[in-house]
Amino acid sequence: MTQTGNLTTGKVPAVLLRFFFPMLLTNLLQQIYTFADTVIVGKGLGDDALAAVGNMSVLILLVIGFLQGIANGFSVIIAQCCGSENHTALRQSVAASIKLSAFLAALLTVLSITTLKTALLALRTSEQILHDSLLYGCIIFGGIIITMSYNLCSCILRALGDSKTPFLAIVVSSTLNILLDSLFIFVLHTGVEGAAIATVFSQAVSTLICILRIHRSESLSLTSDDFKGSLRLSPVLLKNGIPMAFMNSVTAAGCIIAQSYVNTLGVEYTSAYSVCNRYINLFMLPSLTAGFAVSTFTSQNFGARKYLRIRECVRTGLIIGLFSYALCGTAMICLPEALAGLMLNGPQSIALASEFLRICGSMLFTLNALFIFRSALQGMGKPMIPMCSGILEMVLRVLIIVLLLPRIAFQAAAYAEIAAWTGALALNLAAYIIIVRRI
Repeated sequence: MTQTGNLTTGKVPAVLLRFFFPMLLTNLLQQIYTFADTVIVGKGLGDDALAAVGNMSVLILLVIGFLQGIANGFSVIIAQCCGSENHTALRQSVAASIKLSAFLAALLTVLSITTLKTALLALRTSEQILHDSLLYGCIIFGGIIITMSYNLCSCILRALGDSKTPFLAIVVSSTLNILLDSLFIFVLHTGVEGAAIATVFSQAVSTLICILRIHRSESLSLTSDDFKGSLRLSPVLLKNGIPMAFMNSVTAAGCIIAQSYVNTLGVEYTSAYSVCNRYINLFMLPSLTAGFAVSTFTSQNFGARKYLRIRECVRTGLIIGLFSYALCGTAMICLPEALAGLMLNGPQSIALASEFLRICGSMLFTLNALFIFRSALQGMGKPMIPMCSGILEMVLRVLIIVLLLPRIAFQAAAYAEIAAWTGALALNLAAYIIIVRRI
């Protein structure tokens, strides 16, 4: 087999866990340097600067989430080619992915920068944080080509069964990012632009490490013929990548609308909401990573027509999600004040964030299970169902926050998250049961 790691043989739990743990460490480190940005900005520049960076997070999720969805969708096809041992299709799929990703990254760079101020105003961004949000956003969006390059390269490596190289890349990148953050903000006394520059530069370093590893891979020695032959595979890649990208963007759109409603309550609420989102992104990592592992595992075994291994893989993923809930959900329920106080300074913001974390922590396993079933469907080449669940997730999130915000204020944002997770899980679970019974 052409991939670095063969996921179609061996005991399923052992194979999945060996693939999962380097990915988990990779994603944890990514969150750590995102977390470090938040802590350094909050403690070094104050709650207003933190609100400005946090306010941009939903727009970044919209754009970067789209590119991540594209890369993940492409990687499913690449992994299926590995599972079926179709070497020609593998190289052509990679070549087509490179061309399509470059075009989409360039297009989104232009669109995101030119529409950023309009988007921030639509978010009802407070005037006191508008300038910093614009500055931070322009730098981050100016590096979209770097972000896309890293996502594509890491997805290609994981599709081939290599989860260790992306981990090495993030170890270097995270360390560099934290050092640069501290240098820019505490030594050079820059504003939020220092944190943005540190993020883009660090990601460029991680991209270079992944590119060098791909370049050394014999199975990915691309020729001009591969790029010429890739044209016929472009529709196949887009058919799988666009729904996954759309799912991410629709989910992000729901978060943007929720953010706009929260922003009307005041800067303290914006700060609290941004910190809560940081913690949810951190505590969902084990199950999110398990979902990525399940997707790649499912793709390879689906290509190899080893369907029983897929069911066992999903069961293992759910067990990971259960352990994650026991650890992370407990922290959110029992230690919300300590968590909120780590990044926030104002007592009102800390109190708001604490209540949000306590409510969402009680239902975190719903989100964990969602990642597993959704990823299994994507790995089996069924991206339309997760896309529809993303639409449902957006509708429920917006509906709950619109209905409840006038009645229970900031708590509505927490209940909106729970409703979105539960509705999306129900749809993906039902679809998974039906499809698995058929095959």
